[in-house]
Amino acid sequence: MIKRQRTITESVSLSGTGLHTGNKTSITFKPAPIDHGIAFVRTDLAGSPEIPADMDHVVDITRGTTLKKGEAKVYTVEHVLAALAGLELDNLKVELDSSEPPVGDGSALPFVEAILKAGTQEQDSPKNYLEIDTPLFYSEKERGIDLVVVPSDDLRITFMVDYRNPALGTQYTSLVSLEKEFVEEFAPARTFCFFTELEELYREGLAKGGSVHNAVVICDGDNCEARIEELKKLYGVKEDIFVGKSGILNDVRLRFPNEPVRHKALDLLGDVYLLGVPLKGHVLAARSGHAANVALVKKLREQYEKKQITTRYQKKAVGDFLLDINAILKIMPHRYPFLLVDRVLDIQPRKKVVAIKNVTMNEPFFSGHFPGHPIMPGVLIVEAMAQAGGILLLNTVDDPEGKLVYFMGIDGVRFRKPVMPGDQIRFELEMTQFRRGTCKMQGKAYVEGDLVTEANLMATIVDR
Repeated sequence: MIKRQRTITESVSLSGTGLHTGNKTSITFKPAPIDHGIAFVRTDLAGSPEIPADMDHVVDITRGTTLKKGEAKVYTVEHVLAALAGLELDNLKVELDSSEPPVGDGSALPFVEAILKAGTQEQDSPKNYLEIDTPLFYSEKERGIDLVVVPSDDLRITFMVDYRNPALGTQYTSLVSLEKEFVEEFAPARTFCFFTELEELYREGLAKGGSVHNAVVICDGDNCEARIEELKKLYGVKEDIFVGKSGILNDVRLRFPNEPVRHKALDLLGDVYLLGVPLKGHVLAARSGHAANVALVKKLREQYEKKQITTRYQKKAVGDFLLDINAILKIMPHRYPFLLVDRVLDIQPRKKVVAIKNVTMNEPFFSGHFPGHPIMPGVLIVEAMAQAGGILLLNTVDDPEGKLVYFMGIDGVRFRKPVMPGDQIRFELEMTQFRRGTCKMQGKAYVEGDLVTEANLMATIVDR
């Protein structure tokens, strides 16, 4: 069944205090049109700038996820994004009159309840998904962090943590169905921290709006009781604070036996929504946090952009390559006898392209270069390299079919080995700089693993 994009029926607001800034703040969710996506709007700034909630605008993941566009920033957006992802919403404007959403009770539930009260509605357009075809991995061995995404018909999350703390221990959770489980089983899970982190948070100027009413604080040392008064003075807390029998400050009762790991899954759900589209895949996470989550999303984003490139020019990917010759003909203006790229194996958007050229005896230049001793002209190897770079560069714009790539400079050219009929040249180009439509690329050409040519290229995009 085709799922349609969703937004909310009417605007809804709530107010409170920002977790880290301590600012008094109000948040308003507003409907948005088809394909708008999620965007935060800073209504307290001149011009009410919008900040798209996607990977391209993440600037910090130290103690939460921070988005920025121009001079406008929004801090600690993961709980808001988790609420929107869990309710399977696609298009909203999220207005803020300060730099951080209200923390509420430390979970996503206040946002969820407000949105459900406003109501949601389908829009007349199908959802866009990133569907995982093959497993994708991210790992930080030194920190024991592992993330794997495997194919699934819907989004699923399995999360495991090991805190080595008597109050927590090893915890595990699994989210199988957003529709059936999110609102009741995951949205209420509150943020948490360890007692020994509080002083560090204070030194960093964070957690100014934190309290035992919006975070679960867990004792993780022998001197928690002795240091309570000192930390109360730092944070200006006047109410009674004590270490409970459970090892949690003020004996705050957990909403679930494994509430901390459920909140970790909630954070992951919010971070994954930075893809800009919902995910069809099963995410298996071990000891992950915001930094690792965002690193995983970057890899997922590359997969999504590759799929967009493929579907733009051909019905589907075939074999172990990205674009065939028919797709290349749609991108490049070159034609016989001057189209010198046969296949694109891979593209990392705005980063790297890998392409091949099959060199046959039927190439027209072999009849004169040289009779009886055919060698591919070095200038044509560089031209083929430049064409591969042109494919990479053209896929940085919205309408590549209406653009051309002009090469402005070629430096550091070296020809290491001759290229003969029957060879297959593998071009690898990395974008080293991209600014205002002009880019620099470092290119290398290989035959059977041997470097045959290298060059530094500079090019710009112009209208056809």
